[in-house]
Amino acid sequence: MDFFRTVADHYNYVITIFVMVAGLYIVTSRGNLIKKLVGLAIFQTSVYLLYIEPGKILGGTAPILHPDFTVYSNPLPHVLILTAIVVGVATLALGLALVVRINEAFGSIEEEEIIEKDRAP
Repeated sequence: MDFFRTVADHYNYVITIFVMVAGLYIVTSRGNLIKKLVGLAIFQTSVYLLYIEPGKILGGTAPILHPDFTVYSNPLPHVLILTAIVVGVATLALGLALVVRINEAFGSIEEEEIIEKDRAP
């Protein structure tokens, strides 16, 4: 019974782990390069969730020193997430550009077909 209470108390981490595993599964199990990029985007979303979850403290305010407030929320995780989102968009754009170039070179975006055509003399 304690296990289920612990899981219920930390449901946000359970959801994050589920999204992370789903993204990793898509990246490793699919041969289509576009599907791999979608899996990578889902995996990156789980990392965003992982950083944002502990960033807000209940009852905390912005870190502005004032005698009325004693509990503050840390703004650093939110700033890191903004940076991570920009990096994630750039990574996805570069990945899509590479998929377009691979499709032009090999005529396919399926991993097995690309490997087969690359090995052929």
